[in-house]
Amino acid sequence: MNTVFLHCRPGFEGEVCAELSEQASRLEVAGYAKAKPNSACAEFICGDAGGAARLMQGQRFSRLIFPRQWARGEFVELPESDRISVLLERLASYPVCGSLWLEVLDTNDGKELSTFCRKFEGPLRKALVQAGRLIEDPRAARLLLTFKSGREVFLGLAEPDNSAPWPMGIPRLKFPREAPSRSTLKLEEAWHQFVPREEWDKRLAPEMTAVDLGAAPGGWTWQLVNRHIKVIAVDNGPMAESLMDSGLVEHARADGFTFKPRRPVDWMVCDIVEKPARSAALIETWLGEGWCREAVVNLKLPMKQRYAEVSRLLERIEDGLRARGLRVAIGCKQLYHDREEVTCHLRRLDR
Repeated sequence: MNTVFLHCRPGFEGEVCAELSEQASRLEVAGYAKAKPNSACAEFICGDAGGAARLMQGQRFSRLIFPRQWARGEFVELPESDRISVLLERLASYPVCGSLWLEVLDTNDGKELSTFCRKFEGPLRKALVQAGRLIEDPRAARLLLTFKSGREVFLGLAEPDNSAPWPMGIPRLKFPREAPSRSTLKLEEAWHQFVPREEWDKRLAPEMTAVDLGAAPGGWTWQLVNRHIKVIAVDNGPMAESLMDSGLVEHARADGFTFKPRRPVDWMVCDIVEKPARSAALIETWLGEGWCREAVVNLKLPMKQRYAEVSRLLERIEDGLRARGLRVAIGCKQLYHDREEVTCHLRRLDR
């Protein structure tokens, strides 16, 4: 159990390797990262016994940017038949687990394995319960089986409070037909990622106010209006008529980078296609000047050195706000509905 296995968006394996290598160095965990391009996964091989556990215990998963899911464990080769007996034998040295997830990779091959996993999960779960290897305990370690094929699986463990809350790190969100664009799911996923569900009624409450920069045609505005939040939609382009008819949207035809609200708002959201450094400066201005209390902003990524660039920009934002004497919580994640971008969430803690 000396390997950390991680899921990610295909094409971002290098970013996961760079990020885990940096965190392992910080925690003095010896090892190396490896990944195949477009495989949707990466591994960190620890050099010392117990290194994988120390790495996961010393790092909050929610603070990682590019990994979608992680687990510590080992690869197991499976026969064509009687796979369950092989798994039970290997699991004899594992702790008793409180839940079971069967996962696949976010690739075409992975999608083809989904049917196999659905059929295999029932018999496996029954066998684990009968063997005393699986109990209903949400506090106990989660058993994660990631199938790379029907003959190879990563047998992993993760703590429920320090791993993704969804299998493979992918929330199952349904596109609302009333929304004017599919980008609406980016903001909904950001709320699931950064705002605890039990706080939605307080932090995303009716009659709150928001500004949506680069709003047209209104995918992100729709999410705010759906929560009965009053929105100033800033964009020179047209907004969906259904949103304007809601009575909750004011359309300001202006440049999102020069717009200034007449009074502070609760939320600022922004999904403008722009250089990430300029978007980072925009975040610092809105939080630093007190124009908003919380913000969700997408940073479009460069072609190379993407993890290094994101880390640099986050550090710049944090340093800039600290220099203003502000306490701000900052989160950043490449969400499932993101593409060549990451989503940042910031919240002022002094109000």
